[in-house]
Amino acid sequence: QAQLVESGGALVQPGGSLRLSCAASRTIFSIASIGWYRQPPGERRELVASISSDGNTKYVDSVKGRFTVSRDNAKNTVYLQMNSLKSEDTAVYYCNTNIRTNPWITTGNWGQGTQVTVSS
Repeated sequence: QAQLVESGGALVQPGGSLRLSCAASRTIFSIASIGWYRQPPGERRELVASISSDGNTKYVDSVKGRFTVSRDNAKNTVYLQMNSLKSEDTAVYYCNTNIRTNPWITTGNWGQGTQVTVSS
């Protein structure tokens, strides 16, 4: 299965911005739909955003207008640009391959994730 590695998490103040990166192996990147997921403390992991191999994007309502998912095919990397961050965005963020038509269903292994903490 594909190996994805997340990075970019940090402590940021409310209203701030952060960009997460998800690096994937070249063999799967060009054909994979890849999603960002997060697990807040004490809660279940949830879908945040997803981008298909041809660039179609999906977002959950809570991040629409604030988060942007994109991919750089030359670098085999998917990004999650997070703006106007709120305390409720605090979570460990993961990326994973998924089913294009149903990104809530993941198809790869989970990595270690990257911690995002929004606090003053």
